[in-house]
Amino acid sequence: MLTQVAPAQAVRGAKKIKGPRALGLLEFGPNRKPRLIPIEILYDGQYYDASAYKASPVPLALWSGTVYEGVQSGISQGLFTVTGALENQETKEWLAEGTWLPAGSIPAKSAKKAGSSEPRGLNDDSGPPVLRRAATAEQPKVPETPPAPSVPPVPPAPPQPQPAGAPTQPQTPSAAAPPAPATSAAASPPSDATPPEDPNRPTLKRGKPAPKPLEPLPSAAANSSQPTAKSTAQPQAPSAAAKTTPMQLIPAISDADGPEPQSYKYDMKPDDESQLRTKVLALAADEVRARAKQLSGATTPSSEAARKPGQRAKAAASRPAQPTFTDVQFRAFDLSNSNEPILILTAGARLPQNPKEKADPSSQLQFLVALVARQDINGDFHKVFSNVTDTDHLDVLPQMEFIDAVDADGDGRGELLFRQVSDAGSAFVVYRVIGNQLWALFQGTPGA
Repeated sequence: MLTQVAPAQAVRGAKKIKGPRALGLLEFGPNRKPRLIPIEILYDGQYYDASAYKASPVPLALWSGTVYEGVQSGISQGLFTVTGALENQETKEWLAEGTWLPAGSIPAKSAKKAGSSEPRGLNDDSGPPVLRRAATAEQPKVPETPPAPSVPPVPPAPPQPQPAGAPTQPQTPSAAAPPAPATSAAASPPSDATPPEDPNRPTLKRGKPAPKPLEPLPSAAANSSQPTAKSTAQPQAPSAAAKTTPMQLIPAISDADGPEPQSYKYDMKPDDESQLRTKVLALAADEVRARAKQLSGATTPSSEAARKPGQRAKAAASRPAQPTFTDVQFRAFDLSNSNEPILILTAGARLPQNPKEKADPSSQLQFLVALVARQDINGDFHKVFSNVTDTDHLDVLPQMEFIDAVDADGDGRGELLFRQVSDAGSAFVVYRVIGNQLWALFQGTPGA
């Protein structure tokens, strides 16, 4: 069924990629030094685990010199070049280190121009640039002043003998020699003084300087004086910033013959975004209440429908209150360039306890919600995917963390990249939206 429907959902005119096409995830820590986590490799229409594909001994996706392009929502962010790989012996996870070149610092490809439109000597390499001053005629002339008459130095006075009981007073240099006349010092500057700067001279300026990092405290051996309060509080700033800086995740693609990246963001006005967010939160609230009923052993939807109208109204009046959502992440994408937004929401939720009812164990749980919805051209909402778990049941139902939209197979259509977290470990899943369902193109194994 997937083979019959999937080609109809592909972008018209897209080139079929045979691969190899590798997908990884770049993690940027507090020190902004990235590392690459291999996810999957597409080769000849088949998906393979990138951490195990041709691992002899290093996986093919982590060979030194392999270049990945970081793409965030389909937009290029820079290039990552693998320089080394390391396997964690305990978790059996592979990680790669390398160099990161942001998109803004990548030199643009120079296009060839006609000889008539190119000035003579424009591309001639004449060596490093030379900083020259302005012409002598443009410099302000310094008025010439006659040299001041030289004053012979005054020899120091011989020391006077002092009585035996009188205290000795050291002679200072200022007392030994009288000061020079102020008129001579102001009239003629010293011979080795530099001429005044030309205000019209060219200056060489670089980019905006980066903020100077905080200097570490000097050691006790280097500084014998007692440190001040400012110096003792200085090393605490980097540690506090390192704890508060979130981990940035950017998908990365390595493909020599792949298509150019394209944006999958769905542009909308703030008012439209607020309305869509409210509707998706209402769907998420229904999913949280349904999960709470399932955990508390409440009635199922079939038994709910069998109730009489009066009983259903009474049950509706005793429904739990609105969930309280925290850490809400709402994003919208246009994956197939069809102007139909795909809405993704992830959040934490709690249900407040009703004081008129007995203690409900579900009110003490921290729910973890992942919801995918689709809005068609008529404005109707369709639930595509829902995953609601809690912190006490991750061994049964894993948490789904949404990462980003990425073109995993190189057909120009975006897929959804999730990370599945459970008590057994974490794994990555790549989904394609087909109609009102999600189809898994690649499913990793937790803890493998």
